[in-house]
Order: sequence, then C-alpha cells, then structure tokens
Amino acid sequence: MTSPITADSTLLSLLRHAAGHRPSSPALLAPGRPVLDHAGCLDQCEAVGRTLAACGLGPRSRVALVLPNGPEMATAFLGVAAHAACAPLNPAYQAAELRFYLEDTRAEAVVVMRGERGPIRDVAGALGLALLEVDADADAPAGRFDLRAASRSAADAPRPPSPDDVALILHTSGTTARPKIVPLSQRNLAASARNIAQWLALQPADRCLNVMPLFHIHGLVAALLASMAAGASVVCTPGFDERRFFEWVAAFEPSWYTAVPTIHQSVLAQGARYRELAPRHRFRFVRSSSAALPPAVFAALEQLTGAPVVEAYGMTEASHQMASHPLHGPRKPGSVGLPAGVEIALMDAAGTVLPHGATGEIVIRGPGVTAGYERHDEANAKAFHDGWFRTGDQGRFDDDGYLYIAGRLKEIVNRGGEKVSPREVDEALLEHPDVAQPVAFAAPHPTLGEDLVAAVVLRPGATADEPALRRFLFGRLADFKVPSAIAFVDAIPKGATGKVQRTSLHDKLADHLRRAYVEPRDALERSVASIFEEVLAADRVGADHNFFALGGDSLKATRVIARVRALHGVELPVARVFSHPTVATLAEAVRAAIDTAAAEAGALASEIDALSDEDVARLLAEEEAAARRADR
Repeated sequence: MTSPITADSTLLSLLRHAAGHRPSSPALLAPGRPVLDHAGCLDQCEAVGRTLAACGLGPRSRVALVLPNGPEMATAFLGVAAHAACAPLNPAYQAAELRFYLEDTRAEAVVVMRGERGPIRDVAGALGLALLEVDADADAPAGRFDLRAASRSAADAPRPPSPDDVALILHTSGTTARPKIVPLSQRNLAASARNIAQWLALQPADRCLNVMPLFHIHGLVAALLASMAAGASVVCTPGFDERRFFEWVAAFEPSWYTAVPTIHQSVLAQGARYRELAPRHRFRFVRSSSAALPPAVFAALEQLTGAPVVEAYGMTEASHQMASHPLHGPRKPGSVGLPAGVEIALMDAAGTVLPHGATGEIVIRGPGVTAGYERHDEANAKAFHDGWFRTGDQGRFDDDGYLYIAGRLKEIVNRGGEKVSPREVDEALLEHPDVAQPVAFAAPHPTLGEDLVAAVVLRPGATADEPALRRFLFGRLADFKVPSAIAFVDAIPKGATGKVQRTSLHDKLADHLRRAYVEPRDALERSVASIFEEVLAADRVGADHNFFALGGDSLKATRVIARVRALHGVELPVARVFSHPTVATLAEAVRAAIDTAAAEAGALASEIDALSDEDVARLLAEEEAAARRADR
C-alpha cells in the first residue's frame, strides 16, 4: 500500500520513500531502452539537484524545461521539481510564445536536449538565461542522462525544499484572457499524487502507459507522480500515436492508462488492432480526465478493454484530481464520480453554499489546491471566497453524492435567454451512428447575443448530412438546444494537451460555418430567399444560407411565417423555421404544406361533387339560418 499523506510531504521524500521500499522495482520504461528502477530514478533526480546547486539554483529558483515527451523529460521534471520551481513548456512553442512564457514565469535557467536546434536557444540567449543540456545515451536506462551546464556558480549550496516551496509552475489555458500563473507547492503535488495512488489502489506491480504530454498537469501528476508515489512504473512514450498505441500495449503490458476523451475516441477507432496485437492482454482499469467523457464513449471503452473506466474530474489549480469514480463501486456514465482528495460544494453567484439538490458553481478546498494565482490580485479576488476556490464549472450532486457537470460557466450558451449546456448537445449527437466526434459551441449573434452551432467529424463511409443530423436532434432535445448550423470537419481543433477549447472554436471554424452562395434552384426557393432578405435586411441570400446564422431570431421567424402565409396561402408553425432554417429546407416545408392543402382541397371538392341537389340545398338553408341567428 502507499504511504499516508503527511503534513511535511515533498517530492524528494516521495521519491526516497519509493526507492527505500522498492529499490530494484521498475520505475521508468521506454521503447527501445533498458528499464530504470526506483533506486536509479532517485539517483538521477539527486544528480539533477546537485547540478542545479552547483549553478546556484535552489528552491527559490525557477527552471524551465523545454524537452520532448519521453523518459528524459520525466526524470528531468522529477529532478528539477524536487529541488527548485519547475516550469515545463510545450517544445512546439514558437519563439514569441517561448519568450512570453519564460518572461512570465521569471525563469532563471532552461533545460534543453543536447543538439536541440529549435528557437529556444536563441530565445534563452536573448533573455540572458542559463542553459543546461540533457546529454542522454540511447543505450542507457530510460531517463538516465548527464545534465551539463555551461557555467557553474561558487554560491553556497541551497537549502533543501520545504513543503510550502513552489515545485511546479503552470499556466491556465488562457482561451478568453491572458493566461494566469498557477504555482503548486511541494505539499500540493505530493498530496495529489498520493491521493490518486490511493484512490486507484496502485501497487508496485502496476504499470501506466503514459500518452499524455509531460508539460501538462494530467500527465505529470496522474500518470507520473502517482505511479512514483505507489512505487509503480510508467512507460514513457513520445506522446500519443494511434498507430503505435496497441503496439506499446503488446510490448509493455500496462495495467492502465490515463487520457483525455479525444484520445480514448482515437483508441476506439483503432480498437480492431487490440486483440490482433495483444490477444491475452488485460487492463486493470482505464482512466479518463481533463474533459467530459461522453457516456457512449464510456460504454464503448469498457466493451473494448473489458476493464472498468474510471472517469475523474481535475484541473491545474487543484494539482489535478478533485473527483473520481470509485474503482470498486458504482460507476455512473455522465458523472465524474465522488469527491476524491478535496472537499466539494456548490455555490451561487453571491458566494452562498447551496443545499443538496441545487445546481451551482463547483467550489473546492483541500491540500492539493493552490494558494492563489501569481501576480493576479483581481483573479484571486474572483476565484477565492471564504476559503473555497471557485472552479468556474456548473454542477449538481445526485442522491448518492455523485457529481454531474453541466459545463464551464463561460461555455454555457445563452441563446436569447435560453441556457444550453454544449456537453448535452455533444452527447445527443454521439448517439447518431454516423457521428465519430462532435462539439457544440457558441457563435456570436446580433440579437440573441449567442447562437448555438456545432462541428462534427463523421465516421468513415458515413452519409449523414446537416438536415439529417438536425432532424435526429429534434427527436432528442428541446428545440432551443438544437444547433442552428452544423459544420462537417476532418478533425476537431484541439489544444496541445488534446482538450477541446470551446470558447475559441468559433474563430477557428468560422470558414467551415460560413456558407458559400448557392443560387436558389426554383421559384419556391427564390420566394423563400426573398422573404429572408426582406425580414433580415440581407442581400443575396442563397439556397444554403441559414436564417439564424444571418441574424434571425424567434421574433423574426414569426415575420417569416406571416410572409409565407401571405404569399403562398399556407400556415406553418414558427417552430418549422427552427427545424428548417435554410432557404432550401424551409422551401421544402412550404412545398409540402402547399401539396397537403391542395390534396385536402381536392378531397373536399370530390365530396361536394358527390352530394345530390337536395343535399346542397339543405346545407345552404342551414348556413342561412345560422347566419340569421348570429345577426340577432
């Protein structure tokens, strides 16, 4: 079993505990490399600490890592974070991005691979930062390297880190504003690592196949640190590769892996290779976090792996995990499980903790939660209230204490006063057999404020079109929750960690949502197009143009229906504009109504022709008598 969480935990004490109890057990593995055991892992980390100390870098120093995913990145992080404040950066950043993050974190030194030819060397040089090089031998155990520094300091050896010293510096995603610095202490990280290890019942025999980036909290804490806390092992891959995933499974026989939902969906797409390459392999469990896992993906993943799927809820400010499904106990697709390692409550906008059964903002407190953003008093004033951290997520608890998340408060679409959770729309779209990956999101609208749209990746060979998907949704969602437009894309844009950032999708997919002009194909389509132009004060509306994308709303939809009635003599419900929002589809609805009216008129004429002269005279007399009574 893992050791209990203690008040004086540091990463160095965590690593020493694992090496002391399981010195020869595997710690790190990698494709084509010998195994590094826990004693060797501790030795490597202490060697990094000695090099840092020789350069005058200690607990108050800030050291950036710009390294590719792999075993060297893993031990470099462990070594730096155990002795200083580590700032891992995405090695794919361009020069301007690197400069911003290095300046913002106030880094004093940068760790890079020997032979690195990217922009980081020039940026570090321009900023006057010390450069430390990782010199790795391809034949050495995974994660073993020499750390070489261009110059060394004669300063006294720094003191050992304390639990309250900063160990990890990360940035928030920054999709709607300048990214904020999240400093996490030694105590935060050690508490979160041990919490995850205990929650998953990790044992030394467990092996995690890590496909998450090691510049992100998910891979660093859930995969790497939790495994180190348990004395278990990690397979350090170059990053997720759907073509090699099951080859790694066959080669390393991992007992689990953790990933974001988009990666799980890619795994499912390659699922036929699982039993082909690893016929006898069995996962003990599969973990999902960092974004909502659609219930359909949850079920398919359990069916493919034959193992329980443990969905967790995490964020950087909490050192990752906040809630999780129990490994042995009820798992409820659509929820993120029970509070795990932190205390969770729901709060209203005024800061009042809400009673059971209410829906509100999710707030947390506990040993893994950051003390506050760095150099951002305004954000701290908004995020922290009465000892609670406000997550920005909206949720509710069920009667069993399981937490359900409606979505990010900033992602909830306010469609003319109607609030829509994009996650609910995603899940409904995933029920369609032709849909592989969907994402709903807000689009700006001149009168509604926000409109709801979606992007969809179809399965290979699928034939569904936009009208078909919208008809499908009208049978499953309230009318106001059905996207007014659905774009078909080859891939959903994602961030560096594989997460979908809804708040920036409209800008990224604007070209896909914009409809090219298509000439109306007949007189009825030309009539509907002219109605749209009149009601919306728009020019040159084409057959595929969408009423809502052009600025339409429910009030203007009633005017469209009135013009259709006046010009074509048929009555349509206003809801027909929502279900048939393009010129072509509304023209189809009008044509169907005209045909129905004509058929009914023809039937009535046939009935009249069948009447005798006496019947006609009697009916006329009855109408005259009724009219006289009405006049009185």
